[in-house]
Amino acid sequence: MTQEEKYYLYKDMNFAQRFFGHLGTVLKHKRYVRRACFKMGLYRQGIFHDLSKFSPTEFIPSVKYYSGRLSPNAVDRKINGASLAWLHHKGRNKHHFEYWIDYSSSSDEYAFGCKMPLRFVGEMIADRYAACVAYNKDEYTKADAWNYYSRARDVIIMHEDTKAVLEKALTTMADEGEEAAFKYMKDILKKTKGTDYSKESLGLKEEA
Repeated sequence: MTQEEKYYLYKDMNFAQRFFGHLGTVLKHKRYVRRACFKMGLYRQGIFHDLSKFSPTEFIPSVKYYSGRLSPNAVDRKINGASLAWLHHKGRNKHHFEYWIDYSSSSDEYAFGCKMPLRFVGEMIADRYAACVAYNKDEYTKADAWNYYSRARDVIIMHEDTKAVLEKALTTMADEGEEAAFKYMKDILKKTKGTDYSKESLGLKEEA
């Protein structure tokens, strides 16, 4: 099956299959995020993660384009040119780096990434891990989150300190497993007390 064919798999499912399929995926995703966040000590993030997905703006198109093989937002974007559900979602959830992109006053750049608070970086790591588990199912591997991220790492707009922490956690996950990545985040959250941080203070460098 080609990637192009995967976009239209939702047409082979009836409303009940799409409704309960999407609901089940969201609940499974939230369960894995909650588990990961709790291991990092991020209890509030684990409990309140992705509540906007139950709003009509996000839930209705997600049910419409659900197939279980691709994100409904990706299908919506492919068919309609943009995903209003995604635009709504990333503007209300601080664990997405896109939430932290702002216009630049410098003539050297159009936009820049603000530094994300570490608790939201931790939630972002949990989110990426859980999304891979939910969509890859039995084919999931511990390297999936890093592999997905690395496809766009050279073009995303993200603060360099935030990027360094994210990349360290994802490569740790790929090399040593999920528990090691969660422990890494828990340790630096404790070390910094969730306040300011930098790649220098954490001894980090950009991954190769």
